[in-house]
Amino acid sequence: MRSSDRNSGGNRSSRGGSGGGPDRRGGGSERRGGGADRRGGDAGGRGDADRRGDGQNRPSKPRPEERRYDVGSTGQSGANKPGGMPRTKAAGGAKPGSRPTGPKASPGGRGRRTLPARPRELDAQIEERNRERHAGKERAAGGRGGDGQEGERLQKVLARAGMGSRRACEELIEQHRVEVNGQIVTEQGMRVDPEHDEVKVDGLTVATQSYLFFALNKPAGVVSTMEDPDGRQCLGDYVTNRETRLFHVGRLDTETEGLILLTNHGELAHRLTHPRYGVKKTYLAAIQGPLPRDLGKQLKNGIELEDGWAKADHFRIVQNTGKNYLVEVTLHEGRKHIVRRMLAEAGFPVDKLVRTSFGPIPLGDQKSGWLRRLTNTEVGMLMQEVEL
Repeated sequence: MRSSDRNSGGNRSSRGGSGGGPDRRGGGSERRGGGADRRGGDAGGRGDADRRGDGQNRPSKPRPEERRYDVGSTGQSGANKPGGMPRTKAAGGAKPGSRPTGPKASPGGRGRRTLPARPRELDAQIEERNRERHAGKERAAGGRGGDGQEGERLQKVLARAGMGSRRACEELIEQHRVEVNGQIVTEQGMRVDPEHDEVKVDGLTVATQSYLFFALNKPAGVVSTMEDPDGRQCLGDYVTNRETRLFHVGRLDTETEGLILLTNHGELAHRLTHPRYGVKKTYLAAIQGPLPRDLGKQLKNGIELEDGWAKADHFRIVQNTGKNYLVEVTLHEGRKHIVRRMLAEAGFPVDKLVRTSFGPIPLGDQKSGWLRRLTNTEVGMLMQEVEL
C-alpha cells in the first residue's frame, strides 16, 4: 500500500508539475499585460500632464522636430542646429550663441568685419609703388639672368628676335651659324647683352632689341608725314594702332606712289637716308616720247639742277607703247623731287612715278595702301647695307 501510494502520489506530483506550465504561462501573460498597463499608464500620465498644462495656459516644450532653428539675425550658434554640438558654457561666463562685443558683425552672423572699399587713388598709389619697387629690383640686378650671371642666354635673345623657337635657335648655334661681336659661337649657354653686343646669323645682323620695321605701299595723295596739321591723309593714319612711335625713312612726294619704310630704329633710319652710305632707290616713271638714244647717258653723266648736279646710277627702258614710255631710274641721292626734276630738265616731264625698291627691299606685288612687317632676313640685309 505504501508503495502504491507513493507511486500514485508521485504521479500526482508529476501531473501537478505538468499542470504548473499553464499557470506559469498565464503568469507571463499577466506580466506582459502588466507591462502594457504600465505603458498605458505612462501615456495616460502624459495625457494628464498635457491636460494640466492646457488648464494652466503654460506653453508645452516643443518636440525636436517642431523646434525652430533661427540663424542670422538671432545670432544662434551651432548648438541649435540639427546634429549640432550641445551647448557648453563659454569661457569667461559668456553665454553660448551671444553676439560678440567687438567690431560689428556681418548680417550673416559669422562675425566677419565688412571693410570699406579702398578709393581708386589709393589703389593707383599702391600699384605705382609696386612698379617702382619692381623696377628698382631690375636695376639692382644689373641685367643679370636667373642664375645671377650677366646678360641673357643667346638662344633666348634669338628666339625673341623671331629667328625661331629656342630649340631651333640652339640648332643654329650647333651649326656654327651664329656669331657675336665677330666671333662664331661654338657652345651653348653663352650670354649676351642685347643693348651692346652685335649678333649675326648667317652674316646678317639680328635686331635683338624691340625694334619694328614695316614697309608701306604709299598711295598717291598721301602726305609723307606722321601727322598733318591740315588734316590731310598721312602715313600716321596707317599705323594709328601701334603703341610704339614710328617714323618714316625718307620721304615721297604727295603724288608719288610706292615703297616707304617705317621703323623705330633711329640709327638705321639715319644711315639709310645719309648720302655717305649710298643706299640706292629705284623708280618707275611714265613719260612721253620719243626718247633720244643718249637719254640714259645724259642722266648718268649728270643733270645740272638748281641745287647742284644730280646723277643717276642706272637707267633703262622697261616698256614702250607708241609714244608712252615706262623707264626705270636708280639713284642713291634723296633730294626733294629729284627724279621728277632730272627728267623734266632733260625734256621729259613725269606723268606718274612709283618707287619700286629701297635698297635690298623690293615692293613686289604688295598692294597699294597695304602695310607689311619686314622679315628678319630683310632687316639683316638693311643693316648690312649701312654697316650696322
